[in-house]
Amino acid sequence: MTESALPLPASKAAKAAPRVRMTGTERREQLLDIGRSLFAAKGFDGTSVEEIAERAGVSKPVVYEHFGGKEGLYAVVVDREVLRLLERIETALKGQHPRELLEQAAGALLDYVERDTDGFRILVRDSPVASTSGTFASLISDIATQVEHVLAAQFKSLGYDAKLAPLYSQALVGMVALTGQWWLVARKPKRDEVAAHLVNLAWNGLSHLENKPTLRAKRG
Repeated sequence: MTESALPLPASKAAKAAPRVRMTGTERREQLLDIGRSLFAAKGFDGTSVEEIAERAGVSKPVVYEHFGGKEGLYAVVVDREVLRLLERIETALKGQHPRELLEQAAGALLDYVERDTDGFRILVRDSPVASTSGTFASLISDIATQVEHVLAAQFKSLGYDAKLAPLYSQALVGMVALTGQWWLVARKPKRDEVAAHLVNLAWNGLSHLENKPTLRAKRG
């Protein structure tokens, strides 16, 4: 056996590869980062506690200690993504004109899709263990609530029934969110162009609203 093949003395081996002990908070964050990556790539069902623990270099009981299991870890990951997206939407809404606000909301959501792709993939997946605020439908509802008051004020100024603002805000946000889901895969055209087309459809439609719309098939 050559000298280079001889094992290092215990003291030298420890010095060459020191083991860093994480605090409870650091370990929790590490597990959340790993879980986020795996859930985005494989979904809830395709991810196992064993794989999460292996990636983190810990035993399975450590994952259970922090989150009670895969379901608990997933719920925290989803809730964090919901808050991250909602905060981004709220921060973006700074304009005074309704069209500016619509552009900012669409741009913020598409920016999230582009920059936080893993997070958006998690939010649009269906899972029976998703938290109440984590389902895609509930997410759309939460975002719509943020812009509902803007539409209500606009409706009131135009003489429309402000009570219908929640319906229209759900429709508009749903349109943007589902387009974002499609764009997550397509990635064409560019983000700002997608936002411009969404606003074009929504705004030009809103600017010609009928006061009491009816379906053409029901007229006559």
